[in-house]
Amino acid sequence: MNNLNDRKLAGRLIYAVLTQRKTVREAVLLFPETKDKNIECAYHALIHYEADENLRYNDFDYRETQDDYLEYIAQTLVSGKDLPQNIIADYEDYYHGTAKPWQKGIKGFLKEFLRFVNI
Repeated sequence: MNNLNDRKLAGRLIYAVLTQRKTVREAVLLFPETKDKNIECAYHALIHYEADENLRYNDFDYRETQDDYLEYIAQTLVSGKDLPQNIIADYEDYYHGTAKPWQKGIKGFLKEFLRFVNI
């Protein structure tokens, strides 16, 4: 049941970004920690959305397609369903969980640094 609530939360966060009620940064910081591939996929799709800001600005068709894609992901998660396997596979290389707030101090820094360099 917890996965269902987490999926619904992730879907609502994507909707909040698409309707400009939250920034991508605000949304990703609120994503639930999970091992659910559907939520991890949504998280990375949202990161990809932010990374494409310049392309989205210059290419209306790309922006519209990406918005529709994220809306589909959000709609699927809010309904509690699984995303299609091909969508999950598109982001498989990036799955290392969702963002977690840094721990304070040197221990937190080292943990994040090692995660960044993929050790």
